[in-house]
Amino acid sequence: MTAIPTLHFMCGKMAAGKSTLAAQIAKTQHAVLLVEDDWLSTLYPEEVRSLADYIQYSERLKKTLQPHVEDLLGKGISVVLDFPANTVSQRRWFTSLIAATGVEHCLHYVDKPDEVCKAQLKIRSQNLPAGSPFTTDEAFDAITRFFEPPQSSEGFMIQQYQQE
Repeated sequence: MTAIPTLHFMCGKMAAGKSTLAAQIAKTQHAVLLVEDDWLSTLYPEEVRSLADYIQYSERLKKTLQPHVEDLLGKGISVVLDFPANTVSQRRWFTSLIAATGVEHCLHYVDKPDEVCKAQLKIRSQNLPAGSPFTTDEAFDAITRFFEPPQSSEGFMIQQYQQE
């Protein structure tokens, strides 16, 4: 019996554990894992210095990868996108992928309190060079103010993970 191809994608605040979960899902589901941070740091290593830069290069990357993701899904291969689905606007891309392919999907919502995310951010940032973007409590607060939890009215199949 062949598994039904599924598009998996992540929602949650910075440092909530989305990337760890994405890697686990890819492994257990034998899916292709595409990680936005890896692509951006390889393709645009010096260009992403602000939130505005991130938005610009993230949109460019999504346009580039969309046909590839659609092709994988069309060939019956499940895909895990470690790209944020943290705002209604960001989730539109995933909606377009689902509409174009007609595949099953799951929005994995990692719901953790700010304090937990900030503690995890400190741990994650320990090995980064001083001054790296998006590593401080201030950066967390600045980005988190845009966060919009997914709503059932958006039409996604949502699996929620809460603080243990």
